[in-house]
Amino acid sequence: MWQHRTPGIPDELFDRVEDVPITKEEVRVIQVSKARLSSGQVVYDVGCGSGSISVEAAHQVGPSGKVFSIDIDQNAVDLTKKNLEKFHVSNVSVILGNATQKISELPMADAIFIGGTGGETADIVKLCESKLKQGGRIVIGTILVETLYSVLSTIEKLQFSSVDIIQVTISKSKKTSTGTMFLARNPVTIISATRI
Repeated sequence: MWQHRTPGIPDELFDRVEDVPITKEEVRVIQVSKARLSSGQVVYDVGCGSGSISVEAAHQVGPSGKVFSIDIDQNAVDLTKKNLEKFHVSNVSVILGNATQKISELPMADAIFIGGTGGETADIVKLCESKLKQGGRIVIGTILVETLYSVLSTIEKLQFSSVDIIQVTISKSKKTSTGTMFLARNPVTIISATRI
């Protein structure tokens, strides 16, 4: 279905359901680039939601790589599985459960994406530090200022270097009866760092 090596699968190609979030296309492209993925790597997608990051990461690490998608919401797990099937992705394991309990069972990772976590983001970052290989990358997408603050405070205390923080505000064009206008989306702050 997606024949390109570059990330950026259009949002409308993913199956969606109400109340299950998706990392939007342009933000997803930046997050995937910040992870610096290569063939054969092991990746976690914590708080996988619709599975859009999982699908993109799976394409980047190729058939010799492995992605572990975790979500506590059964609807998110079902939707992720549906999107993996839709995009013919077979190198992803989808896990239903609390990430704080499931992460310890996974193999060491080369890259970890952290998305919606229901307020446990800082605790998950702490757990991920011990599961990330030396030189591995962590990429965290946040919307709330409080989450950003807790993640930055946590990262400062852990063994991470090259901490990079960017805020992205995307506006998408929309045709109207009189022309084209831009509609702004919510800003997303992306924190990325390397495990020392």
